[in-house]
Amino acid sequence: MYLVGIDVSKFKHDCFIVTDNGEVVKKPFSFDNSRDGFLFLINVLNQLDKTKEIRIGLEATGHYGTNLKNFLKRNDFDFAEFNPYLIKKFGESFSLRKTKTDKVDAKLIAQVLMVVDYKTYIKHFNILSFKSLTRLRGKLVKSRSKYLVQLTNLLDVAFPEFKPFFDNRFTKTTLFILKKYKTADKIANMDKVNGFTEIKTMSRHKYKDSKLTQLVKLARNTIGTCDDYTEIQIDIILDMIFKLEEHIINVEKEIENIMSEIDTIISSIPGIGIQSAAIIVSEYEDFNRFENPGQMLAFAGLDVRINQSGTSEQHGKMVKRGSGQLRYGLMSVANALIINNYVFSEYYYKKRSEGKCHRVACSHVVKKLIRIIYHLEKNQMNFDYNKI
Repeated sequence: MYLVGIDVSKFKHDCFIVTDNGEVVKKPFSFDNSRDGFLFLINVLNQLDKTKEIRIGLEATGHYGTNLKNFLKRNDFDFAEFNPYLIKKFGESFSLRKTKTDKVDAKLIAQVLMVVDYKTYIKHFNILSFKSLTRLRGKLVKSRSKYLVQLTNLLDVAFPEFKPFFDNRFTKTTLFILKKYKTADKIANMDKVNGFTEIKTMSRHKYKDSKLTQLVKLARNTIGTCDDYTEIQIDIILDMIFKLEEHIINVEKEIENIMSEIDTIISSIPGIGIQSAAIIVSEYEDFNRFENPGQMLAFAGLDVRINQSGTSEQHGKMVKRGSGQLRYGLMSVANALIINNYVFSEYYYKKRSEGKCHRVACSHVVKKLIRIIYHLEKNQMNFDYNKI
C-alpha cells in the first residue's frame, strides 16, 4: 500500500510517499499549484505499482486545495481530508520540538494515513462549489446586517423616532421610505396624495392614511438633526443594502435549484428551511463518512471538553473546533425548531427546567437534531413525529 501525504498551500504543494511498511518511495518534493505541477504529481502517482492501493491524504485548508482535489478526482484518484489541528497534535505526540515545515507536514499526513480509517468522499454533485455558494450567502447576510446597524446608528441622530415607530424593524416598506425621502424634513413635506398612495401600495395597504399621518407629524417634531453629510451616508448605505438584498435573492434561488436535485432527508424535518438544510448538507458533504452522531458533533465542534484523571472527571464548554459555518448554521436553526417543531420545543423546555440557560439549552437541541439527522440519513427515512 502506498501512503501519499500532501501539504497544501497557496502557491505550491509538498508531497511525501511512503509504503505501509515504512519504506520511503519518494522523498519530500514540491510541485506548483498549476496545471504543470498537477501533471507532474499525476505522473509520479502513475509510476507507482498499480496492483497496490494508493491512499492520498490532504489537510482541509479551505479553497487552496480545491483545484488539486478536483484534478485528482478527474484522474480517478480518491483522497481523504484531515483537520489541520489533528495533524498538528499528531506531530506533537512524536516530538517536543517546535519544528514545522511544509515537508514535515507532508510526512505527518502520510503517517496519519497509517493509523486512521481511510474514508474518501463520495460526491454525486459538486459539493465544494455548493459549499462556497452557501458560505457566500452567509457572508452577504452578515454584510447586510452590518449595514443595517450602521443605518440605525445614523437614524439615531438624524430621525431617532423613525425606527421605533415601525416596531424597531426594517422592512421593504420602511427601507423604501428612507430611500425615497432620506431625511425627516423630506418626510415632513411628503405629498399626502401621491406619497401616501405609493407607500400604501408598497406595504400592500398595511399602513393606512392615519398611520402615515402620524409619521409625518413625528418628522415635523423630531429632535433629530441631519446635515448634507449624514444624508449622503444614508443614501450610500441604503444603496449597499438594496444591492446586497438583490444578490442574496439571486444566490438563494441558485441554492434552491441545487437542493431540488439533491436527495436529502433533512428538508423533511419541520422547522428547517431550504437555506438551513443547504448549509447542513454542504458542510457535512457526505453523511456516509460518519460512523456515529458523535463524529458529526465533533465535526461541527459541538462536543464538550472532557478532562479525566484518576477519580476526577470534568466536563467543560464546547471545543468549537471544526466548521464554524456549520456550527453557526445549526445554532441558528435551533430557534426555528423550538418554535415550529414540538419535539424539539418540549426538549428545549425540559432542559430549561433543569436550569440550563437559553444558549446551553439550544446546544442540546442541536445535539438532538444531529442524532435525528444521522438516523434519518442512514436509514433513508423521512421525519415522522410518531417515531421519535
